[in-house]
Amino acid sequence: MPAAVVALPGLVVAGFVALVVHWAASGDLFGPSGPEPVACADALHFGGAELPDGAQVVGTCEVQGFQDIHYSAAFRMPRADVGDWLARTYPDAPAPETESCGLWDADLCLDVADPGGHPDAGAHAVQVSVEYESAGTALVRFSTFTL
Repeated sequence: MPAAVVALPGLVVAGFVALVVHWAASGDLFGPSGPEPVACADALHFGGAELPDGAQVVGTCEVQGFQDIHYSAAFRMPRADVGDWLARTYPDAPAPETESCGLWDADLCLDVADPGGHPDAGAHAVQVSVEYESAGTALVRFSTFTL
């Protein structure tokens, strides 16, 4: 019986190591390993917004997260409507910037803390980046997340 008592802690440690290796190999140790497709309305609602009239979604809207949640969406909309859409969506936000817009070569950007707005809003921050593609079209990149 003493041999079994001595072997038991070793078996427990070996089992624990095997579980950790399995979780790490499956990519689920800290939640999903990459972004997942989501309805674009959900991505925008989380950031307190609605898809603007005349907008066309570009690519796939995504969600990623474990403890913090990050949604992203991109869409094209009439260039002339961008300012009104931002002002209507985030009336208490500072004026959009034209400089220091981050990673993208943006013509306009807006950072909003605690956006509120839509009843499904849950984000702590929203980042909107606008690139004027032509005289009539703007590409909007929308990112919203918790901290």
